[in-house]
Amino acid sequence: MTMDQPQYSIVIPAFNEQARIGATLEQVMECIRARAWTAEVLVVNDGSRDRTAAIVSAAALKYPNLRLIENSGNRGKGYSVRNGMLQARGAIVMFTDADLSAPIEEAELLFAAIANGADVAIGSRWLDRSRQTLRQPMYRRFFGRCFNWLTRLIMNLPLADTQCGFKAFRREAAQTIFIRQRIERWGFDPEILYIALRLGMRIDEVPVTWGHDERSRISYLKDGLKMMEDLLKVRFYSLAGYYRAGPCGEDGLGGCGDCRKSKAAPVAKT
Repeated sequence: MTMDQPQYSIVIPAFNEQARIGATLEQVMECIRARAWTAEVLVVNDGSRDRTAAIVSAAALKYPNLRLIENSGNRGKGYSVRNGMLQARGAIVMFTDADLSAPIEEAELLFAAIANGADVAIGSRWLDRSRQTLRQPMYRRFFGRCFNWLTRLIMNLPLADTQCGFKAFRREAAQTIFIRQRIERWGFDPEILYIALRLGMRIDEVPVTWGHDERSRISYLKDGLKMMEDLLKVRFYSLAGYYRAGPCGEDGLGGCGDCRKSKAAPVAKT
């Protein structure tokens, strides 16, 4: 593996993260060095209004395997993850939250699952609760479990934790999934997992060490309602055929123009 084709790509979406992005990058880079990974790190700046971009740019002078990707304004976490994943060059690509609630060292568990045959490996906070170093407040746990139950009900996802921001993919799987992703904000996690299952991919759920960060910006009322709307959108997109498999998948609509022609109504014979 070379830096032109690294073994791993680590994508970090970031919005107004000046308080912690510097320390996060130090931890990630130290993990890469200690484990001798051939890895690139991509920070996707989602229109931050603080010094996030400047801090990452300065760090890139120290770390040649660090890249800053700029969104065109604030587009949302889902858009940021997709933007980074589609530009990643690694044989295995993953994304993690900027707060490193799951320590970056836990990525080895995801990489091992993919090495054992998984197309997608997702971190789970609920498969082994003893690994939670700092638990969420009760109200957050309640809303989180309710959302997970509704996700299972609406989308038939047989997974204990869809929302943990710690997921890894074989490169081919990532390209196939994220080119089809349409949800750009908080509700993108169930969508990408739904797409993976629809396309017959193997998803392994892996218990990871995880600690709640009180600085989390998600609002379980406002964002929770929007995520519910996103779940219904995914069902609509699925019925409309946007997630169908195609031989190329270049436009995110289930294939190229030739593929879509095959889905069109047949011309009546005369």
